[in-house]
Amino acid sequence: MNLERAYMMLGALYSLLLLLGVIAMLMGGGSAMVVIQIAVGVLAVSGLWGYVLNKGVMNPRVWRPLALFLAAGAVVQAILLFVTSPSHTQITQLLIGIVFSALLISILYQYGNRDQDLWATQEEIEGGERLDELLARHGELDIDKEEEDRQATVHVSRIGDQYRANVIRQRDGNREQFEERFSCPSTLAFFIEKYTCITVDDIAVKYANADNQA
Repeated sequence: MNLERAYMMLGALYSLLLLLGVIAMLMGGGSAMVVIQIAVGVLAVSGLWGYVLNKGVMNPRVWRPLALFLAAGAVVQAILLFVTSPSHTQITQLLIGIVFSALLISILYQYGNRDQDLWATQEEIEGGERLDELLARHGELDIDKEEEDRQATVHVSRIGDQYRANVIRQRDGNREQFEERFSCPSTLAFFIEKYTCITVDDIAVKYANADNQA
Protein backbone atom coordinates (compact mmCIF):
# COMPACT_ATOMS: atom_id res chain seq x y z
CA MET A 1 0.00 0.00 0.00
CA ASN A 2 1.44 3.36 -1.02
CA LEU A 3 1.18 6.53 1.06
CA GLU A 4 -1.49 8.11 -1.14
CA ARG A 5 -3.80 5.12 -0.75
CA ALA A 6 -3.20 5.10 3.01
CA TYR A 7 -4.26 8.74 3.22
CA MET A 8 -7.36 8.00 1.12
CA MET A 9 -8.32 5.23 3.53
CA LEU A 10 -7.69 7.54 6.47
CA GLY A 11 -9.96 10.17 4.94
CA ALA A 12 -12.66 7.53 4.36
CA LEU A 13 -12.35 6.35 7.97
CA TYR A 14 -12.70 9.84 9.43
CA SER A 15 -15.63 10.54 7.10
CA LEU A 16 -17.33 7.34 8.27
CA LEU A 17 -16.80 8.25 11.92
CA LEU A 18 -18.25 11.69 11.25
CA LEU A 19 -21.25 10.18 9.47
CA LEU A 20 -21.89 7.85 12.41
CA GLY A 21 -21.70 10.85 14.73
CA VAL A 22 -24.27 12.74 12.64
CA ILE A 23 -26.60 9.71 12.62
CA ALA A 24 -26.26 9.30 16.39
CA MET A 25 -27.00 12.99 16.89
CA LEU A 26 -30.12 12.82 14.71
CA MET A 27 -31.38 9.73 16.47
CA GLY A 28 -30.68 10.99 19.98
CA GLY A 29 -31.44 14.67 19.53
CA GLY A 30 -28.03 15.84 20.69
CA SER A 31 -27.04 18.76 22.88
CA ALA A 32 -25.56 22.05 21.73
CA MET A 33 -22.08 20.69 22.58
CA VAL A 34 -22.62 17.69 20.31
CA VAL A 35 -23.68 19.99 17.48
CA ILE A 36 -20.49 22.03 17.97
CA GLN A 37 -18.38 18.87 17.98
CA ILE A 38 -19.99 17.69 14.74
CA ALA A 39 -19.44 21.11 13.14
CA VAL A 40 -15.76 21.07 14.14
CA GLY A 41 -15.53 17.51 12.83
CA VAL A 42 -16.99 18.50 9.45
CA LEU A 43 -14.45 21.31 9.17
CA ALA A 44 -11.56 19.06 10.19
CA VAL A 45 -12.54 16.28 7.75
CA SER A 46 -12.88 18.79 4.90
CA GLY A 47 -9.32 19.91 5.64
CA LEU A 48 -8.18 16.29 5.76
CA TRP A 49 -9.66 15.63 2.31
CA GLY A 50 -8.06 18.81 1.02
CA TYR A 51 -4.70 17.49 2.21
CA VAL A 52 -5.34 14.02 0.78
CA LEU A 53 -6.40 15.37 -2.63
CA ASN A 54 -3.75 18.13 -2.63
CA LYS A 55 -6.40 20.82 -3.05
CA GLY A 56 -6.74 24.16 -1.28
CA VAL A 57 -9.94 24.22 0.79
CA MET A 58 -11.10 27.51 2.29
CA ASN A 59 -8.10 29.54 3.50
CA PRO A 60 -4.70 28.34 4.83
CA ARG A 61 -5.15 30.60 7.87
CA VAL A 62 -8.01 28.38 9.06
CA TRP A 63 -6.16 25.11 9.51
CA ARG A 64 -3.37 25.77 11.97
CA PRO A 65 -5.66 27.47 14.52
CA LEU A 66 -8.04 24.52 14.11
CA ALA A 67 -5.15 22.09 14.65
CA LEU A 68 -4.19 23.97 17.84
CA PHE A 69 -7.82 23.88 18.99
CA LEU A 70 -7.91 20.11 18.47
CA ALA A 71 -4.58 19.79 20.27
CA ALA A 72 -6.03 21.63 23.26
CA GLY A 73 -8.94 19.17 23.24
CA ALA A 74 -6.51 16.22 23.17
CA VAL A 75 -4.61 17.69 26.12
CA VAL A 76 -7.85 18.00 28.08
CA GLN A 77 -8.63 14.35 27.32
CA ALA A 78 -5.17 13.33 28.51
CA ILE A 79 -5.62 15.29 31.74
CA LEU A 80 -8.96 13.57 32.35
CA LEU A 81 -7.18 10.22 32.26
CA PHE A 82 -5.06 11.22 35.25
CA VAL A 83 -7.24 13.51 37.36
CA THR A 84 -10.46 11.48 37.18
CA SER A 85 -11.29 7.85 37.74
CA PRO A 86 -12.71 6.78 34.37
CA SER A 87 -14.07 3.32 33.76
CA HIS A 88 -12.26 0.91 31.46
CA THR A 89 -14.66 1.82 28.67
CA GLN A 90 -14.06 5.54 29.20
CA ILE A 91 -10.28 5.01 29.27
CA THR A 92 -10.51 3.21 25.92
CA GLN A 93 -12.65 6.00 24.45
CA LEU A 94 -10.28 8.71 25.70
CA LEU A 95 -7.19 6.92 24.37
CA ILE A 96 -8.82 6.35 20.97
CA GLY A 97 -9.84 10.01 20.87
CA ILE A 98 -6.30 11.16 21.70
CA VAL A 99 -4.68 8.90 19.08
CA PHE A 100 -7.10 9.88 16.32
CA SER A 101 -6.82 13.57 17.26
CA ALA A 102 -3.02 13.47 17.22
CA LEU A 103 -2.91 12.19 13.65
CA LEU A 104 -5.48 14.72 12.45
CA ILE A 105 -3.71 17.56 14.28
CA SER A 106 -0.43 16.74 12.55
CA ILE A 107 -2.07 16.63 9.10
CA LEU A 108 -4.07 19.85 9.53
CA TYR A 109 -1.06 21.73 10.90
CA GLN A 110 1.00 20.72 7.87
CA TYR A 111 -1.92 21.49 5.55
CA GLY A 112 -2.12 25.03 6.97
CA ASN A 113 1.40 25.87 5.81
CA ARG A 114 0.95 28.65 3.21
CA ASP A 115 4.30 27.83 1.61
CA GLN A 116 2.91 25.15 -0.72
CA ASP A 117 1.86 25.14 -4.36
CA LEU A 118 -1.61 23.87 -3.45
CA TRP A 119 -2.45 27.34 -2.03
CA ALA A 120 -1.05 29.18 -5.06
CA THR A 121 -3.00 30.40 -8.05
CA GLN A 122 -1.91 29.39 -11.55
CA GLU A 123 -0.50 32.90 -12.04
CA GLU A 124 1.59 32.58 -8.86
CA ILE A 125 2.90 29.17 -9.91
CA GLU A 126 3.89 30.55 -13.32
CA GLY A 127 5.44 33.62 -11.69
CA GLY A 128 7.43 31.39 -9.35
CA GLU A 129 8.72 29.37 -12.29
CA ARG A 130 9.88 32.57 -13.99
CA LEU A 131 11.66 33.73 -10.84
CA ASP A 132 13.30 30.31 -10.48
CA GLU A 133 14.57 30.48 -14.07
CA LEU A 134 15.93 34.00 -13.55
CA LEU A 135 17.71 32.95 -10.35
CA ALA A 136 19.23 29.97 -12.17
CA ARG A 137 20.68 32.35 -14.79
CA HIS A 138 21.66 35.32 -12.63
CA GLY A 139 22.20 33.91 -9.15
CA GLU A 140 20.57 36.91 -7.45
CA LEU A 141 17.88 39.39 -8.43
CA ASP A 142 17.74 43.07 -7.47
CA ILE A 143 15.06 45.56 -8.40
CA ASP A 144 13.66 48.82 -7.10
CA LYS A 145 10.50 50.60 -8.13
CA GLU A 146 8.69 53.80 -7.26
CA GLU A 147 4.98 54.12 -7.85
CA GLU A 148 3.02 57.21 -6.77
CA ASP A 149 3.53 57.39 -3.00
CA ARG A 150 5.15 53.94 -2.71
CA GLN A 151 8.70 52.77 -3.19
CA ALA A 152 10.18 49.31 -2.82
CA THR A 153 13.52 47.56 -3.21
CA VAL A 154 13.70 43.77 -3.38
CA HIS A 155 16.74 41.50 -3.32
CA VAL A 156 16.05 37.82 -4.09
CA SER A 157 18.52 34.97 -3.68
CA ARG A 158 18.51 31.23 -3.26
CA ILE A 159 20.20 29.47 -0.36
CA GLY A 160 20.11 25.70 -0.69
CA ASP A 161 16.47 24.69 -1.13
CA GLN A 162 15.11 27.99 0.14
CA TYR A 163 14.36 31.31 -1.52
CA ARG A 164 15.22 34.46 0.42
CA ALA A 165 13.62 37.85 -0.18
CA ASN A 166 15.00 41.02 1.42
CA VAL A 167 12.53 43.90 1.18
CA ILE A 168 12.80 47.61 1.85
CA ARG A 169 9.60 49.53 1.31
CA GLN A 170 8.51 53.08 1.94
CA ARG A 171 5.08 54.63 2.01
CA ASP A 172 3.93 58.00 3.29
CA GLY A 173 7.35 58.60 4.80
CA ASN A 174 7.37 55.29 6.71
CA ARG A 175 10.24 52.91 5.98
CA GLU A 176 10.19 49.16 6.64
CA GLN A 177 12.85 46.52 6.12
CA PHE A 178 12.28 42.78 6.53
CA GLU A 179 13.35 39.38 5.24
CA GLU A 180 11.36 36.23 4.50
CA ARG A 181 12.33 32.73 3.35
CA PHE A 182 10.24 30.29 1.34
CA SER A 183 10.45 26.74 0.05
CA CYS A 184 8.20 27.23 -3.00
CA PRO A 185 8.91 29.82 -5.70
CA SER A 186 5.15 30.35 -6.10
CA THR A 187 5.01 31.61 -2.51
CA LEU A 188 7.93 33.91 -3.26
CA ALA A 189 6.02 35.37 -6.22
CA PHE A 190 2.89 35.80 -4.07
CA PHE A 191 4.91 37.52 -1.34
CA ILE A 192 6.63 40.02 -3.63
CA GLU A 193 3.44 41.06 -5.40
CA LYS A 194 1.34 41.24 -2.22
CA TYR A 195 3.74 43.18 0.00
CA THR A 196 5.46 45.47 -2.49
CA CYS A 197 4.57 47.48 -5.58
CA ILE A 198 6.88 45.23 -7.63
CA THR A 199 5.55 42.46 -9.86
CA VAL A 200 7.17 39.39 -11.37
CA ASP A 201 6.75 41.06 -14.76
CA ASP A 202 8.83 44.04 -13.54
CA ILE A 203 11.67 41.70 -12.57
CA ALA A 204 11.42 39.69 -15.80
CA VAL A 205 11.48 42.86 -17.95
CA LYS A 206 14.50 44.28 -16.13
CA TYR A 207 16.59 41.13 -16.60
CA ALA A 208 15.36 40.58 -20.16
CA ASN A 209 16.65 44.06 -21.01
CA ALA A 210 19.92 43.28 -19.22
CA ASP A 211 20.31 40.06 -21.26
CA ASN A 212 19.60 41.94 -24.51
CA GLN A 213 22.19 44.61 -23.70
CA ALA A 214 24.76 41.95 -22.88
